[in-house]
Amino acid sequence: MGVNLLTGDVRELAAFLVEIFGLTVFRLSDDFAIIRHDGTILQLHADPTYGSHPLMSLVPENPPRGAGAQFYLFGIDPDAAVARANAAGHLVIEHVANKPHGLREATILSPEGYAFTPAIAHDD
Repeated sequence: MGVNLLTGDVRELAAFLVEIFGLTVFRLSDDFAIIRHDGTILQLHADPTYGSHPLMSLVPENPPRGAGAQFYLFGIDPDAAVARANAAGHLVIEHVANKPHGLREATILSPEGYAFTPAIAHDD
């Protein structure tokens, strides 16, 4: 499964994903990016590239975008990601916790309001 996110600033969202979660940029331009995480591909498209696509009529003018969607990034230490997010001034909306389903996770918003959740297994 792949994920495609529409963004007002491809480079800013790509930089956030690299800085906070350590993801890898495979391709990057002002209009498009391919980001890799552990065999998964995440695409970023600038809004103008979707000009005639019906999804554009559903994108809100102001953030947050993606309300109700949560993107898990399995295998990324949430403690380290939250520390980097705090240092960079990003909004952590769910602090690190061990959840009953066996994951240690946190949720961090991107500058546009996408919710990313780094998660690892915990033994508790």
